[in-house]
Amino acid sequence: MLDRRTFVTGILSGYGLLAAGSASAGTLSGTSLSPSSDFSLTLAPIPVNFTGRPAFATAINGTVPGPTLSWQEGEDVTLRVTNHLIETSSIHWHGIILPTTMDGVPGLSFPGIPPGETFEYRFTVNQSGTYWYHSHSGYQEQTGLYGAIVVNPREGDPDGADRDHVILLSDWTDENPAAIYTRLKKMSHYYNFNERTAPDLYRQIRSEGPLATWQDRAMWNDMRMSDSDLADVTGYTYTYLMNGVSPASGWTGLCKAGERVKLRFINGSAMSIFDVRIPGLRMTVVAADGQDVEPVTVDEFRIGTAETYDVIVTPESDSAYTLFAQSLDRSGFARGTLTTSPELVAALPAMDPVPILGHEDMGMAHSAGGHAHEPVISAQQRHPHAHHHSALAPAGTAGLGSAAGIVHAATEYGPHVDMRTENPVSGIDDPGVGLREHGQRLGREVLRYSQLINRHPTADPRQPGREIQLHLTGNMNRYMWSFNGVKFADAEPLELQYGERVRIHLVNDTMMAHPIHLHGLWSELETGEPSRIPRKHTVLVQPGKTVSYLVSADALGRWAYHCHLQYHMLGMMREARVS
Repeated sequence: MLDRRTFVTGILSGYGLLAAGSASAGTLSGTSLSPSSDFSLTLAPIPVNFTGRPAFATAINGTVPGPTLSWQEGEDVTLRVTNHLIETSSIHWHGIILPTTMDGVPGLSFPGIPPGETFEYRFTVNQSGTYWYHSHSGYQEQTGLYGAIVVNPREGDPDGADRDHVILLSDWTDENPAAIYTRLKKMSHYYNFNERTAPDLYRQIRSEGPLATWQDRAMWNDMRMSDSDLADVTGYTYTYLMNGVSPASGWTGLCKAGERVKLRFINGSAMSIFDVRIPGLRMTVVAADGQDVEPVTVDEFRIGTAETYDVIVTPESDSAYTLFAQSLDRSGFARGTLTTSPELVAALPAMDPVPILGHEDMGMAHSAGGHAHEPVISAQQRHPHAHHHSALAPAGTAGLGSAAGIVHAATEYGPHVDMRTENPVSGIDDPGVGLREHGQRLGREVLRYSQLINRHPTADPRQPGREIQLHLTGNMNRYMWSFNGVKFADAEPLELQYGERVRIHLVNDTMMAHPIHLHGLWSELETGEPSRIPRKHTVLVQPGKTVSYLVSADALGRWAYHCHLQYHMLGMMREARVS
């Protein structure tokens, strides 16, 4: 439970929401502010009740999530953010390309917004699409400080949608996030209730035999890892929300039969990855991270923390459909209803079986598609003085992905890193653990990164001048996270030269998926089509896999670069400095 005295103090600091009667306990859903270029946002605590127990959340203008901000491409926007919390706060405009001083990251962009003060953000909106905003201070995002952004294109909706709905997914806990982090440091699997049991062992012995079972179990024990370690924080403490509404109530959106309905999915959670489907409706993906892509029709997609996907659906008759977003570890779900009438009820689907991690998720697979890599070569063998990150000559054509061999820096060796991938392959064509067999077993077509093709020509067709290989590293048992074995506090900035074209090659040396977010610059994901490279702001790197993307360093300044899982961010973060 969040500290009540702390929040009451915040309330008494001047906001007076309770007196105004605008923050009554109960499920709250974000409102939409009228399209404008001038906004006033106020940050303050409010009482809520998402779980049947009263708690306090951090709200924006009295709601969780905060109001949806509707902007127009090409306009100058002004946002005055007033902090009525008792601690410094901030708002980061996730995915918006803007000056570094407006990016909202304390310590890099600006000092933050002290209690009782107002900061004015002003910038020009040079893009369109679906984005979101959230605090970049402490655990405020986990406690409710987030909301959606919709930027309307200058030329009108390119997808011809008749109506659209924002679908903002998040995870709520009544616990103090600081206490959650402390528990994870003491026992990283504290929230994992899918650990193997005696019946699981018996089934494996019957299936694989005693020797193979013994060898398999010995391998996992030696690594001090679990094949069920899919999420650090789970439905044991989380209630998953859709537009601020719990599954018990369910969010509802209206439509008409035959309409083209655009659903703007945003994963605004702190720690959760969702698999999204709408039984009875196929979804045509038309945008990823706010950027138009060639339409691709699927039945299901995985959305990493901080990613966004726009999909078009067309209900063909008067009926109701369940919007179903199950967590990756299947410990819970968010749900809503898209219906032609509030009186219609849609069936709630069952969650899929709990996935189990395997050799492929340890970077030991040899045939999962994508680009082959050279066998692993340690830093001691190739670069005796290799340090925080490896800058190499680019290997591979722009858009097709890196063909460089894997190099582990010397900093990756030690008790702070418990795994180094031996032979990782590209994760571009891998939908991820738990979804790989859905086509064959369940008849569901699942979105893959390899299907994302920019609807517009590649803006910068240059080949990269160099390549930076970064490893996502950690010790899961000790709950330590880092890039190349170096935590943020000890890391040197990632230096980029203004105007250069560089390839970043990410290698996931852990058994968890990490959504990696680069502020201020596009991550142009190499999905195999050089002339139509899709742009993203957050890239989900599958366990034991690699991805690469191109970056045009066209924005001066100090930018944050990090895993977007809240409790990983303290370690797995870098400053990217463009000078």
